[in-house]
Amino acid sequence: MGVKVTFIDPRGQEVACEGEPGDNLLRVGQAAGLPLEGTCEGQMACSTCHVIVAGEWFEKLAEPSEEEEDMLDFAAGARRTSRLSCQIDLTEELDGLTVSVPADSNDARRM
Repeated sequence: MGVKVTFIDPRGQEVACEGEPGDNLLRVGQAAGLPLEGTCEGQMACSTCHVIVAGEWFEKLAEPSEEEEDMLDFAAGARRTSRLSCQIDLTEELDGLTVSVPADSNDARRM
């Protein structure tokens, strides 16, 4: 059973995606062509995969680690519901998850 995720891209357009339980949100977003660079490849050494989780979904996620919270301090436009997409593994309970990619996101891999 797939896990449906809606990304809101930096222009405000919805991008519907589907992953499998255990998939990483960063990889799902990258596969959909979203500007989620993920420079450190999920090692929490950057904040280039920063997303803003829709309020109704934020409390359903596992608590962020202290390391993730520290990296979010460097994320441009971080908000209360900000997370690193590399730290969100999809589960059946997250079916329907909605996240926004901040307007100032930039993927240097595409330059």
